[in-house]
Amino acid sequence: MEDREKDLEELIRSMAENTGIPASIHPDAVEKKLEAAKTEKKRRLRRKYIAGAAAACLCIAVGIAGGYLHFYQEIPGTSDMMSGSSESAAGAPSDGTDSGESAEGGVEESLIASAESYDEIYKYIQDARKETESDAGIFSRFGITEESATAEDSAMAGSALDGGGAASASDPGTGYSDTNVREEGVGEADIVKTDGGSLYIVNGQTVEIVGIEAAEMEELAEIRLADDCYIAELYVQDDRLVIIYTRTEPSVDGDGYYNNYRDYTNALVYDISDRTNPVKMGNNSQSGYYNTMRVRDGYVYVISNFYADAAASRADTAAYIPEVQGRAMAAADIYMPQRQMGDQYTVITSFSIEDPSEKTHSKAVFGSSGMCYVSTENIYVTEGWYGQDDAEVTQTSIRKVAYKDGILQGEAQTKVDGTLNDSFSIDEYNGYLRLVTTVSPVSSGGIGIARFFSGDTEERQQEDSNSLYVLDEDLEITGEIHDLAKDESVYSARFMGDVGYFVTFKQVDPLFSVDLSDPADPKIIGELKIPGFSEYLHPYGDGRLLGIGMDVDEESVTTDGVKISMFDISDPADVKEEETYVLEDLYGTDVGYNYKAVFVDLEKNLFGFMAYGDTAEYFIFTYDENGFREVFSRELTLYGNVRGLYAGERFYLVNGNTVESFTMDKFQKVDDIVL
Repeated sequence: MEDREKDLEELIRSMAENTGIPASIHPDAVEKKLEAAKTEKKRRLRRKYIAGAAAACLCIAVGIAGGYLHFYQEIPGTSDMMSGSSESAAGAPSDGTDSGESAEGGVEESLIASAESYDEIYKYIQDARKETESDAGIFSRFGITEESATAEDSAMAGSALDGGGAASASDPGTGYSDTNVREEGVGEADIVKTDGGSLYIVNGQTVEIVGIEAAEMEELAEIRLADDCYIAELYVQDDRLVIIYTRTEPSVDGDGYYNNYRDYTNALVYDISDRTNPVKMGNNSQSGYYNTMRVRDGYVYVISNFYADAAASRADTAAYIPEVQGRAMAAADIYMPQRQMGDQYTVITSFSIEDPSEKTHSKAVFGSSGMCYVSTENIYVTEGWYGQDDAEVTQTSIRKVAYKDGILQGEAQTKVDGTLNDSFSIDEYNGYLRLVTTVSPVSSGGIGIARFFSGDTEERQQEDSNSLYVLDEDLEITGEIHDLAKDESVYSARFMGDVGYFVTFKQVDPLFSVDLSDPADPKIIGELKIPGFSEYLHPYGDGRLLGIGMDVDEESVTTDGVKISMFDISDPADVKEEETYVLEDLYGTDVGYNYKAVFVDLEKNLFGFMAYGDTAEYFIFTYDENGFREVFSRELTLYGNVRGLYAGERFYLVNGNTVESFTMDKFQKVDDIVL
């Protein structure tokens, strides 16, 4: 029975992989909306980690195509609403014509087909609706309803939140730390930022600017949005502050009745030349709840997920065609899916951070929204597929959108077997896209699902396995390895130039080394068994890889605490776990689902993160020839919204609306401020 329940959980998790978290159901938004209107929305199934396995497999891929990275980032969003004023993101209504003007317009040649008309899109949506209704009928036969499949919203999955060799948390020589990013050279937003002289903090419906040049911290300014706005993240560059927020707005049908709610993501830009007096410069809005954002070469790229309303009429284009700045996107700017149906969009909009009033450029990837991985040149939109098109195993669709100087262009698309764990499981390097997937067997169509729930299924007895792919710039497969670590799943991955690592989890797992020096002929070159598993991997200087995860007892199959590992990777064919440290009586961290929560500074030889058990604590460690050494710990009042960062000679710990400062040498407390 336990195996069957586990299989059922895996099936539901796989089928729910593409379901995002609308801003309207974020915990903060829910409380407010219950007071304003009695509405209900579906919630995303939270990924559950069962503390019942015991070891990990760290696979190392060596060569020109080595690499896989984590990413995952879904942060609910909202629309521009300054306190005391209302700026609707919906804007002017669409006239419903297929040629409706877009924010930028234009037909471009691409390996990805653009929509020919709104009629084509509408048909795809209706076809997807029929398939969904068919699946719902099958599930209901086995006592599974929408209500019984509903679970708690997951926390930010990092949003926020991702890189082949992901960037260090600090930029040497600047004197202050930056957000731990997925891809080196690509900026990311977060809930806390610093420019060395000030802290910028998301605090509910406000952004607080705190001066830190003196030992005593000082609140310099506060930017407050309306109560129905949810601020997701912010970004600071020179004298520009970008606030990303979302807002849910009611929609009105042709008879003037409120019939639904629609999410809008907004990027609000301020001039902060005077930190005590931020001046609003502009606002960019787009349909959908916030997914993530990136900054590259002076341009901001905001990504949101928009759900089409399949029940809407053909004339109500705002219900199923995404809008940018209140105007429906042109059909030519919408890239169509490989399958001839869809009900979700990944909307990508760019603008200049220096002059946000410049004309924006937007594209929408239609199909079923999923994770986005952003390299220095391309945005990869992925979707997990479960049993579609008679496939016998889970699959992932990948669409590639090139970006440069604010211009977006669809380039290629493909699909591979298996599903991605997170954004670190996919990585671009030297023109190649490397990815590692977990392949699970499925039956084709509803008959297979019915057999699964009846227990009469041969494929349920089959094992999961893992596959490694190397794709060229056209997303054609140049090399691949299959059947890695059977009956296990990928838990973490990291690419460092020509070397890639990934951890799988089951019970007694080997650490594999894979030579990818020839992209067409990858080879396994080593194997090492290690206890426990790492949920997050981070390069830690020459020849070392830091792992943060859980220590697991192989006999009783229980977790013993949070485990920190340092791997010697100087010889990729002979990786060693040279040192471990266990934080006992703690059963989890936030680093596995949010890499932005990790503080790492190689120059100062420090790294920090939050761990929790009966209480939550923030820890900072250093590492030398004697192993790990804890240099700082602090009990926290809140479990979420925790960031550690430094500026100059002081370390700052932000926990909700409280900021504490400490000396960097001995971590002695200097000051605190409540916002």
